[in-house]
Amino acid sequence: MSSHILRRPLPEALRGLAELALDLRWSWSEQNDRLWAMLDPEAWERTKNPYLILQNVPHEQLVEAASDSRLLEELQRWLDRRTHLLNTPGWFGERYAGGALTHVAYFSMEFGLSEALPIYSGGLGILAGDHLKTASDMGVPMVGIGLLYQQGYFRQVLAADGWQVEAFPYNDPTSLPVVPLQSDGGAWLRIKVPLPGRTLVLRVWEARVGRVPLYLLDSNDPLNSPWDRAITATLYPDGQERRLLQELVLGVGGWLTLEALNVEVEVCHLNEGHAAFVVLARALSFMRKMGCLFPVALWATRAGNVFTTHTSVTAAFDRFEPAVLRKYAQHLSELSGVPVEDLMALGRQNPRDADEPFNMAYLAMRGSGAVNGVSRLHGRVSRSIFRPVFPNRSVAEVPVGHVTNGVHVPSWDAPAAHDLWNRCAGEDYWLTVHEGPATPLDGVGDAELWAFRAAGRKSLVEYVRRRLARQAQQAGASEEEIDRARWVLDPDALTLGLARRLTGYKRPTLLLHDAERLVQILRHPERPVQLIIAGKAHPNDQVGKLMVQALAQFSARPDLRDRVIFLEDYDMALTQHLAGGIDVWVNTPRRPWEACGTSGMKMLVNGCLNLSELDGWWAEAYSPEVGWALGDGQAHSEPEWDAVEATQLYELLEKQIVPAFYTRDADGVPSAWIRRVRASMARLTPVFSGQRMLRDYVERAYLPAATMYRRRSVYGAKLARELRAWQHDIAAGWHSLRFGDVRVTPTDDRWHFEVQVYLGDLSPDMVRVEVYADPVEGNGPVVTPLARKCLLPGTVNGHIFEGDVAATRPASHYTARVVPYHQAAILPLEDSHVLWHR
Repeated sequence: MSSHILRRPLPEALRGLAELALDLRWSWSEQNDRLWAMLDPEAWERTKNPYLILQNVPHEQLVEAASDSRLLEELQRWLDRRTHLLNTPGWFGERYAGGALTHVAYFSMEFGLSEALPIYSGGLGILAGDHLKTASDMGVPMVGIGLLYQQGYFRQVLAADGWQVEAFPYNDPTSLPVVPLQSDGGAWLRIKVPLPGRTLVLRVWEARVGRVPLYLLDSNDPLNSPWDRAITATLYPDGQERRLLQELVLGVGGWLTLEALNVEVEVCHLNEGHAAFVVLARALSFMRKMGCLFPVALWATRAGNVFTTHTSVTAAFDRFEPAVLRKYAQHLSELSGVPVEDLMALGRQNPRDADEPFNMAYLAMRGSGAVNGVSRLHGRVSRSIFRPVFPNRSVAEVPVGHVTNGVHVPSWDAPAAHDLWNRCAGEDYWLTVHEGPATPLDGVGDAELWAFRAAGRKSLVEYVRRRLARQAQQAGASEEEIDRARWVLDPDALTLGLARRLTGYKRPTLLLHDAERLVQILRHPERPVQLIIAGKAHPNDQVGKLMVQALAQFSARPDLRDRVIFLEDYDMALTQHLAGGIDVWVNTPRRPWEACGTSGMKMLVNGCLNLSELDGWWAEAYSPEVGWALGDGQAHSEPEWDAVEATQLYELLEKQIVPAFYTRDADGVPSAWIRRVRASMARLTPVFSGQRMLRDYVERAYLPAATMYRRRSVYGAKLARELRAWQHDIAAGWHSLRFGDVRVTPTDDRWHFEVQVYLGDLSPDMVRVEVYADPVEGNGPVVTPLARKCLLPGTVNGHIFEGDVAATRPASHYTARVVPYHQAAILPLEDSHVLWHR
């Protein structure tokens, strides 16, 4: 289905390099650095793009490489390893092959797979990349759907005063590790998306992620108008209409791509609300194939959609003004036969408010059968955020669960860590799922573990010196300044890392709250500390840019130049090096705004410890044995709280972290420090790995979704038609429900409820009468179904329901209610009607 753009001949002995360079699962790993650096060390250091190296390395150099026995041995080792893993069934193939799940389509606006393919901006994209890599390792049948941007996220340069300057380099597709996807006839596959007054033509490219294909859509086709060619020009463009068109390309164009390739998908995974238009495209496709109405098609396909939300604030959801959306919704209305306002109601809190903006997250929620946040705390936050969509339900019942993120460990382990884990646990350790804490490091002594950490720090310092010197050269610095960059940092000093997207809620300048106190910590004569900083602010985020400047200016202080370093252009390559050598990863978000935060997870496999706010994943991971925590585990809005936590941060450094690092035993080993390193590596790395994350998605989301979708689709969508009729009757008859008497009597240690309910036009089988109590002390709500006892004398459809609940709480805590019921419905996600007694 695809062909290489690389036309130059390679020496016979190097033929396998092209396949390896195009495979983003295998070309992106520090373990492979040695291979590509052998070909062209300078190009590898600058670009991390194996495909570009193959295109540009001189032929004579290739001929020479073809006779290099060390290089050929290294190449063969990786080719053999790749072939072995591509031909094994993996965890999924061993457990679930032949079941209901044959394909998951993972839709994401960005994918962070490698610096060679710069189509990501931050954590959302890197998570998506790790998701695909992990799926390949575990044999989960998955395809990715995204966009190929002509300009990816910006590159950062600092001005002399520390102000961030942005550059937007062009992504030349011929130098990227992607290939045009061919149709069966041999032509470049093009997808046509009908838009008002024209047809949008999309070219399809393929990137390989091990055994997972990633299909990337590109509107820069000469058949399109100049306006439409620019739809995929930049990642997250300004302007509502262009952003809307990008999301139509992702959702509608992505689904049409799957159809063109005859990929039969049971599950669509929406990585954020950007992809929500696939809900409509999939339902329209089902409607055409099955000859059913759109509402029936939505009931069938919704069960197979999984929506992951990543935001912790409603303001971060994509919203479109009604006037912007209406002209595109009109076309969908004509295709589906559904009135425009009914389609737009799917993306509104109040479906009847024609002036309310269209919310992509609401469409994703109403069009999915499972919804999750990305950490336990974020699940709770998300239930509050989505409460307006379920106005008659308690927050605890809002149908948002959680799957805590994880990272693709083989992408982030340094070579020394890779070798250590392989020796202790076997080469395939990170290709399967581990149920409990890892134990293989038990065979590694404290002195060896300490030496391993020292080697990682030394490697990081060497990398920082090279990168900083190049940064100084590019800025036109003097030879003296460039030479000074080659001697910064101390490979034996405690090294802190502070690197992330720089924006207000992450509070990256909390460390500078009392700058002179921090300077004293850094410049302690016997116990020196050094700090490596990196991070970008969004081009439109002025507050974030001021934070960049503050951190850059702090690093430029003459008394700190050798121990505080700000590295420009934070990217995946820098993160990988930081993970291998940082001692303590510092993270200071304002709780509960950090949905998960995976940067600290990348550090675990290498023995780096975390000092973080009790937010996101760290709220689950933290214990005193594995790291340090900021805050009191509560959310605070009072202005003075930042000062409280800054003081706590300094005290942790002064009284716990620095002393633990520098207190050595007779053999020169900081035994207390190494105990934490060992516990963090062994306990946390498996739990916060991509393998654990993907197992959770497979078993808790994908398999149930695939099974339910198949049930609703067979026999001419019989079950979906039944569910649509049930919902129609519920909506029509709900107004006729009312309560009669409700009696509560004590019986031993129980409360006995007897509830009279008049069901009007509804059958008793269509509803359930329950006793409900709100959650207390961290437990979930109490929901107890009542049994139908008998018909109320003298009534047509009045019934008595009864049952018992525990008397551990006062009777006043409980109330009766009526809710819809169908054994095949996903409730309250698919119908949130409720009638409360009080």
